[in-house]
Amino acid sequence: MSAAGTVHPQVTVRTGRLRGRFEGGVAVFRGVPYARPPVGDLRLAAPAPPEAWDGVREAAAFGPPPPQSRLLGAAAPGTDGDWLTANVWTPDPGAARLPVMVWIHGGGYMYGWSGDPLFDGGVLARDGVVVVTVNYRVSAEGFGHFRGAPANRGLLDQVAALRWVRENAAAFGGDPDRVTVFGESAGAGSIAALMAMPGAAGLFHRAIAQSVPGLFFTPELAADLAAAVAAELGAAPHADELARLPPERLIEAGDAVAAGMGGIPRWGPAAHVRTPFAPVVDGEVLPATPWRSTAGGVDLIVGHNREEYRLFMALDGELGQVTAEQAAAALRALAPDPAAYRAAYPQAGDERLYELVHSDWLFRMPSVRLAEAHGGHGRAHLYELTWPAPGMGGTLGACHGLGLPLTFGNLSAGVAGLLLGQEPPPEAAELSARVRAAWTAFAATGDPGWPAYEPRERLTWIVDAEPGTAAYPEEASRRLWAGHAFDPLPLPASGRA
Repeated sequence: MSAAGTVHPQVTVRTGRLRGRFEGGVAVFRGVPYARPPVGDLRLAAPAPPEAWDGVREAAAFGPPPPQSRLLGAAAPGTDGDWLTANVWTPDPGAARLPVMVWIHGGGYMYGWSGDPLFDGGVLARDGVVVVTVNYRVSAEGFGHFRGAPANRGLLDQVAALRWVRENAAAFGGDPDRVTVFGESAGAGSIAALMAMPGAAGLFHRAIAQSVPGLFFTPELAADLAAAVAAELGAAPHADELARLPPERLIEAGDAVAAGMGGIPRWGPAAHVRTPFAPVVDGEVLPATPWRSTAGGVDLIVGHNREEYRLFMALDGELGQVTAEQAAAALRALAPDPAAYRAAYPQAGDERLYELVHSDWLFRMPSVRLAEAHGGHGRAHLYELTWPAPGMGGTLGACHGLGLPLTFGNLSAGVAGLLLGQEPPPEAAELSARVRAAWTAFAATGDPGWPAYEPRERLTWIVDAEPGTAAYPEEASRRLWAGHAFDPLPLPASGRA
């Protein structure tokens, strides 16, 4: 009991007993370890199973964020290394077999943590599901492709978290046979990767991938970027040597590479978007890209926002500033056929072309391609969010990240204020309720309320003030990219030693 006499919820997981808190009619358990701290002998290693504890463990506070990029002012990590933790919101710990939804956050594979107020699972849990959010290693700690270290450690963390969910979901009233993973941006890219990973097989049954990035690296490109990170530290790109350095130094080196990689030809499109980390198609942890190998028996919702790249343009001060030279450079770097792009959008000016090719290459077309690729392995439902964000004077459109407050129903937390304005309009709450209803229905039954995507009609849920179903709206772009493989990004021959 607390000082006020309130009885706190308690559950027993495989490693011990937990005491959480009741908040808004939901039982919440925070900071629960799903793996051992990846420090000391476990630094830059695959995640190890969590250790048991005696007595009752307090689960009132989030675990610390993992070491992560400071380029966007990320939260400071804890010093004890207890970064691999999960948080659970459940409407009824004593319930039997509620659907479980496991959130994998985004952040460009460089930053993000499960304790972000935007990801509070209380609203979703009150809709009748168990919500789990997890930390995983990011930036160089999680995705640096160093010799002597397993590839894709951040993805391996996610697999360990899903294994923990399977083993412990019932303790929170959840059904281990109805687990849905959902995530946005790098979280959606992670989910796409998980669908192609043998180690994740059977750990989830449905997936919701919001704005899937097409960024996957070959081992050669990832190793070259890792060598550049190590060179910032005057070290060899070997795990044994790097593991002796404080994690913060490794993260700072990753930030330095990210900040300086623009225009370096040997890193190709990755340099164009200043992205030094992404899942690596290493042939073992991740055998192939998701468009070539996806999980059978897993139902999928996948989609994107209409003006994905406008958020990045706003953050970089590019809105209204894009030159003809910038547009031409973007088309050369990213478009499958720059001339065909201009022909397909004859009325588009330089800034619109710049936005379109970035949106298509980064998020829109990879999301569509995942729906198309998955159609032969399970049901895939496609959506496009077209409702324009009211924040920043309405300049953002249906930009990247807009689905986050709509998914969680937290319309004033974190970045939601930027996207929705300080006083979100009533239609934001209405649209959020519709999105949450679709997502939770899918988690419960596999049916989100609109038909599966198939090549003939290409039916898509259009998420607007009045949502409806129609043929996929971005047909011009879909045709432009129809022959593009979205293969892992290579290290050009000129960049190899």
